Amino acid sequence: MFAALSHPRLADCRRLFLRNYEVHINIGVHDFEKRGEQRVVINVELFVPLALSTPVQDKLNEVVDYDFMRSTIARRVEQGHIHLQETLCDDLVKVLLDHPQVRAVCVSTEKPDVYPDCDAVGVEVFRIKED
Repeated sequence: MFAALSHPRLADCRRLFLRNYEVHINIGVHDFEKRGEQRVVINVELFVPLALSTPVQDKLNEVVDYDFMRSTIARRVEQGHIHLQETLCDDLVKVLLDHPQVRAVCVSTEKPDVYPDCDAVGVEVFRIKED
């Protein structure tokens, strides 16, 4: 995620983040994964131009509300079973990047309970909005 910070198109941006958001969702391709929910940890970073996110009146409507990240995740999870973490990341990135104030998005998902000999397995996607 930190490599994104050095991208020239993000030099004038504020970085908003949602860290280690834990959800229990139906995800996976194996039969045992389709029978119940798994713990998934989601991280989101939004890059918003300072010109579009610097409050003048200290009002919520002047910035991107953090609830936008959580509600986007909740809506996607409510749609039902997801086979791949790649699909989950791609779906979240698409919706988050559609926000008119957001210039770039980084989303990662990780399954912390898959293997006993590592912290997690996961996927990360970074995209910048086309001009």
